[in-house]
Amino acid sequence: MSAMGRGAPAQSATADREIVISRVIDAPRELVFEAFTEVRHLSRWWGPEGFTTTTRAFAFRVGGEWDFVMHGPDGTDYQEWISWTEIVPPERITLLHGESRVDPNAFESVLTFAPDGAATRIEMRTVFPTKQLREEAVEKYHAIEGGRQTLSNLAAYVTEIVRKGVEG
Repeated sequence: MSAMGRGAPAQSATADREIVISRVIDAPRELVFEAFTEVRHLSRWWGPEGFTTTTRAFAFRVGGEWDFVMHGPDGTDYQEWISWTEIVPPERITLLHGESRVDPNAFESVLTFAPDGAATRIEMRTVFPTKQLREEAVEKYHAIEGGRQTLSNLAAYVTEIVRKGVEG
């Protein structure tokens, strides 16, 4: 690596392995963060359009795991596993996501929650182990569109809670 290359920002080193999706959600940061912390919330919005989840185990803490099955609209089941590696309420959640605890292709996602006036800007930065795995996620699993739909479902869920809260 050239001396010039070493001075580059760290994130550029993973740019070809990353997917970054962000969205502004019209709800307070604490509420948007909370939607990630309990199964009763997650099971209502997690996943792209038409997907549902069945949770086998869930412990929201560093080192804790969420073991679940995603059910696609076509009836396909996808075994999923998430482990939280960092939790900084209400700012950041870092997690590993794969098919199981021993999945060599598990990827890391960093979720950041930033105030944006009365709203919240959520950013989901996912880093895959290799460029090929990123390309497969995008082409085969439509990860970018799926991520956008997931954040759209999250937005609809938390804004509904806010609306109900305002109405009493």
